[in-house]
Amino acid sequence: MLKIVINILQVLCAIGLISTVLLQSGKSAGLSGSIAGAGETVFGGKKKGLDDLLSKLTAYIAVLFMALTLSLGLMN
Repeated sequence: MLKIVINILQVLCAIGLISTVLLQSGKSAGLSGSIAGAGETVFGGKKKGLDDLLSKLTAYIAVLFMALTLSLGLMN
């Protein structure tokens, strides 16, 4: 029974980890990044607070995912 609960939590954690990683903004590089960066400066840039929140949330979910994976591995 405990194994089933941990499996369900791990799946939910994996979905949350994938979604938080995909919601983060990418680090632009090269010529296209400099053009987009200038456009964001002129027309109002992205919110830095949201990126920080998503970064912290990703780290917490990743630690929880690793702990769940380790506990499942030790159960077998």
